[in-house]
Amino acid sequence: MNKGSYSVVLSGEAGQGLKTIESLFMALLQKSGYHAFLYKEFMSRVRGGNNTSEIRIASTAVSAYVNKIDLLLVFSKDGLDRLLDRIDEDTLIVGEEMYITAKKTKGKLHPIPIVEHMEKLGSQIYANNFVNGLLCDLFFCDATYAFEAIEKQFSKKGEEVVEKNRQAFQMGQEIGKTFNGTFKLPPDPAVKKRYSLSGSEAIGIGALAGGCNFIASYPMSPSTAVLVYLSKHARSHGIVVEQAEDEIAAINMGLGAWYAGARAMVTTSGGGFALMGEGVSLAGIIESPMVIHLAQRPGPATGLPTRTEQGDLNLAIYAGQGDFPRIIYAPGTFEDAIRLTHRAFEMADAFQVPVFVLTDQYFLDSEGQLDPIDFSTLTVTNNIVKTEKEYLRYELTPSGLSPRGIPSFGEGLVCVDSDEHTEEGRITESAAVRVSMVDKRLRKIEGYKEVEVEIVGEKDYETLVVLWGSPYGAVKEAVERIGDKTIAIAYFKQVFPLPLATRAILSKAKRRILVENNATGQLGELIARDLQLTFDAKILKYNGFAFSVEELATQIKGALK
Repeated sequence: MNKGSYSVVLSGEAGQGLKTIESLFMALLQKSGYHAFLYKEFMSRVRGGNNTSEIRIASTAVSAYVNKIDLLLVFSKDGLDRLLDRIDEDTLIVGEEMYITAKKTKGKLHPIPIVEHMEKLGSQIYANNFVNGLLCDLFFCDATYAFEAIEKQFSKKGEEVVEKNRQAFQMGQEIGKTFNGTFKLPPDPAVKKRYSLSGSEAIGIGALAGGCNFIASYPMSPSTAVLVYLSKHARSHGIVVEQAEDEIAAINMGLGAWYAGARAMVTTSGGGFALMGEGVSLAGIIESPMVIHLAQRPGPATGLPTRTEQGDLNLAIYAGQGDFPRIIYAPGTFEDAIRLTHRAFEMADAFQVPVFVLTDQYFLDSEGQLDPIDFSTLTVTNNIVKTEKEYLRYELTPSGLSPRGIPSFGEGLVCVDSDEHTEEGRITESAAVRVSMVDKRLRKIEGYKEVEVEIVGEKDYETLVVLWGSPYGAVKEAVERIGDKTIAIAYFKQVFPLPLATRAILSKAKRRILVENNATGQLGELIARDLQLTFDAKILKYNGFAFSVEELATQIKGALK
């Protein structure tokens, strides 16, 4: 087969080692000069069930998943059932005969007795590298790296284990040569200079670039991977990592760290963030910086804990009692995740407000490739002042920004309080002071350095597809497939406050189409509330899965009629 990209799907149970296969194969693809994107979806269980990993391989950059499967590897009896609607006559289906012949399907069946082959090596545990050898041959990958990786991964277990894994890989390669037809793509040498990373790693890298030196969180999927990433780099980057007893403690620890002069963040998901509401409000009244990574998953309550959704924009906008300013970013690419997380720290420090970075399970667990970034442009600005004896923590200023001191740095007393307070930080019930302080806090909004809406496509557009966050890659490719030059994309990286040019950008379009991975179109509701602008069509998805390129192309086309 020869075409621009291929979709490989691994389908099996939790605990079968899909992650081991995908990790080595993704590395092999990059070392061999292929663009690749990995999308994972999995059930909420430690063993059993059915999980899939889609690896999209292409000759040009890709950042979205497709519905159509070109090569399906089935590792369990239920591995085919959920995927029947993604298979056509050209799909090659590989696996144990009992797993792939039980169901009537359109695809081309290619049974392989993997268990029998592994018994020759003495254990089924080597099956993962057998599959990697098979994939290596089918996609013309450079096996040199694979043998180096096997040596590195298993050397501590002894030479015999290394040799058995090497043999399993070679056996897979030999089986690959028996296939009638392989998956040929022209490699791109530039890929070898790119970096492989996941969405959660991109958030973590952005935090490091932003000077993060304190993180307190309670583990909750899908946000935990960010905590894990920063904990791995804690020693080398001087980060204090605290796994808190709950989310209430976590955000209060973060606020305490900022008060002491650190640059702190928390990472959580919907139910965990619900417990942080009072802490968010505390940040508002004491005018403390705070960076909150909110990893969305389907609610309400526990909902679908391992699936994806963009359902918490309203939660971030309205969390915490009372009126106070905040900023919300929503990256749709890994590079934007790095830059916007760095920016979150800078803006939180500069404007003394809580800043949110909204992601979701699809974004965080996906993996892809990234061109090198010039980190020298991502500077860290420290806005702490040395206090004088007559220091006023909440000094009334035209901008609303008061100089932020920290304890023991200078002669002043740094007094903060969750009650309404005077310029000195002392509790007050004065109505006049109350009004002046509320106005002061809200004035800070006027000085925000906003992130502009990115227009992708022709500037003289007639139709505008509006989105925020993770659907970006799929929407971009869908619009490219449609090929209509009158369609452009409005990609919101800052979703609150709405950028000043939003009205002009949206009003220019003759037709507006909204794309959101939730049930109500929450960004659309915000635009209608603040700008009184509506949409001609809304493409919404809320079944726990991300958008595929094909379904978006079909629905956008339908909205054009």
